[in-house]
Amino acid sequence: MKIKCIGKILFLALFCITSGLWAQQKISGKVITGNELDLTPVLIVNISQGKSMLSDMSGTFEIEAKENDEIRFVKEGYYRVDKKITSEEMNSPLNIILKRMEIQIPEVKITYKPTGNLAKDNQHLNESKKLQSLKSDMEDYMKSPLNQPLPNNTISKTFTGHDFNVGQVNLFGVFNAVSGLVKKATKPKITKANYNETQDFLKRVKNQVNLNFLKKYGMDEEQIDTFLLYAEKTRSLAKRYRKDFQISVVEYELKTAFAEYSKTNKLEGTKE
Repeated sequence: MKIKCIGKILFLALFCITSGLWAQQKISGKVITGNELDLTPVLIVNISQGKSMLSDMSGTFEIEAKENDEIRFVKEGYYRVDKKITSEEMNSPLNIILKRMEIQIPEVKITYKPTGNLAKDNQHLNESKKLQSLKSDMEDYMKSPLNQPLPNNTISKTFTGHDFNVGQVNLFGVFNAVSGLVKKATKPKITKANYNETQDFLKRVKNQVNLNFLKKYGMDEEQIDTFLLYAEKTRSLAKRYRKDFQISVVEYELKTAFAEYSKTNKLEGTKE
């Protein structure tokens, strides 16, 4: 029986010690101003735990906190105070001093020194009757509706030279229109190329287009074929030019594609 009693006592003692260790710790203290006057109310915020409270009427406070928590003291019109709690401050009251913010009043310059003569001072400070009348007239004018139409922003025919195009046919415009219609009628329609058409187009490129600019970069036949597939994919060459094959145009498209291809592929040789 004695052993059981001793066991229960030890268990209760251990439970009390553990509860004390796990209990939430608190810090307390008082907030005063720089003149050591009581200040109420003050907002106290535990930044680390997201908890807050207000001090009482005497500036006294108590808030849950533990070591290394950041506590902030805030009051309108005063500089805020941020304090990191140390182990020594956990067991002793805190005295926090808030300092009042300085309010700077802008300097006022008096350009006229009153004489004490009301009529003279009033005449100096008030606007003249002529200025008041002018402002009133201008305000009435700006508010009045527009009675006359605004003039056209054009040059009079008196100051312009003879227009030689009057009664004449614009031959250049007619020629461009006819050329556009002819090209539109004769140029083959662009359609998507199938596999065989694409392969035939690439063979024609290798046979008819000068690809020496690729060989200058040390590209062999396999690398040239790889580049041609890249150019075909990015520039849609077979679709656009298989029916209207122009060597100079195709070569220009290849060089344009090569400018982008060389940025992502390491090549050897000399540039043109």
